[in-house]
Amino acid sequence: MEKNDIKRYIYMGITAVSVIATCILFWYCVEYWESVCGGFKRILGIIAPIIYGAVLAYLLAPIYNRTAAAVKKALGRVWKEERHVAAVSGAAGTIVCLAVILAVVSGLIRMLIPQMRDSLMGLRDSFPSYLQNLYDWLQKVLADNPEVEEFVLNNLQSSVGKLQLWLENTFINIDVNRLAEFLNGVSSSVLGLLGFVKNWLIGLIVMVYLLNIKDVLIAQAKKIVYSCLSIRWANSVVEEMRLVNQMFGGFIIGKLVDSLIIGIICFIGVSLMNMPFPLLLSVIVGVTNVIPFFGPFFGAVPAGFLVLLVSPVKCLYFLLWILLLQQFDGNILGPKILGNSTGLSSFWVLFSILLFGGLFGFVGMIIAVPVFAVIYDLISRAVHHSLNKKKLSMVTEDYKNLDHIDETSGKFVK
Repeated sequence: MEKNDIKRYIYMGITAVSVIATCILFWYCVEYWESVCGGFKRILGIIAPIIYGAVLAYLLAPIYNRTAAAVKKALGRVWKEERHVAAVSGAAGTIVCLAVILAVVSGLIRMLIPQMRDSLMGLRDSFPSYLQNLYDWLQKVLADNPEVEEFVLNNLQSSVGKLQLWLENTFINIDVNRLAEFLNGVSSSVLGLLGFVKNWLIGLIVMVYLLNIKDVLIAQAKKIVYSCLSIRWANSVVEEMRLVNQMFGGFIIGKLVDSLIIGIICFIGVSLMNMPFPLLLSVIVGVTNVIPFFGPFFGAVPAGFLVLLVSPVKCLYFLLWILLLQQFDGNILGPKILGNSTGLSSFWVLFSILLFGGLFGFVGMIIAVPVFAVIYDLISRAVHHSLNKKKLSMVTEDYKNLDHIDETSGKFVK
């Protein structure tokens, strides 16, 4: 038996074993889906600090790169030791990134905590008057329909009574068992909060490491790719990773800037309209605006409810303001900042948000557009490559109203 035949049989055996193993693994994942999901969630919980640090490093990489480049350029003129210059410039970039995080977090805490405290205290003290205003407004609106008015007011009074009874039973008439449940819930919440803070603090350390060794990690990843694949395929993979970086970096950072601007504009608008809790409303609108397409509507629900408790008329004005703000963002501000960076039509944007939001929740809705844009690009490249091999047109317009393609001449018959 020749040597080439032995190699061929070995490759066939390895391929067969790989196919069988893949089928067994697929069957196991389908049969024990809940266990697989549980194990996956546990792994995610363990590596959560690394994920947080990687996200922070990715978002702050442009600031790090520009700071390090500026310091390196300035020091390079007076200091000839390249190794020391690189170390100092990296340290400067890291310090600036940490300062940015500290400024953002401390600023949000200093703005939001007093605002939320004042809002909750104001709601507690003014809730009876808010409720009376709601009664009066409903009576005016439904004055011409006494039956509807009676039905709505009775249901509202019944709901308020049940809420009051629940609050009394929960916080006033507390027995030993309920007290134990309450303390257990509080301790679980505290432990969860401490775990969340711990993960983010470790994530900061991970971020510092990743920012300073990212070039080495990228070089090692390229080294692995070129060692495992042919040069042609490796070049394709590296090119696709550049596209992924461009999609994610351009879209997510652009969306964060866009949401910040929308939050500032919202704050100016609600302040001029003398809305209650202007800072809290603006933060809700700005944070939810990170979600493409549906974000402003998600933010309008809780924010509008807060305004509704104060004044139904102001709530209507607030919702109209959010609608105008969404139109401005979708048609003017968003395209100016993001452009057509993803290359997706509005339908595919909506499709990707619904799909990834259903699969992965809030995070899925944020990453849906860039992830689907990469998938769309991969499919498009595969289709164009196949058409090019068959020497067929790659222009979509040529396939409109197409009946068939002549097999001998390759002519498109409409």
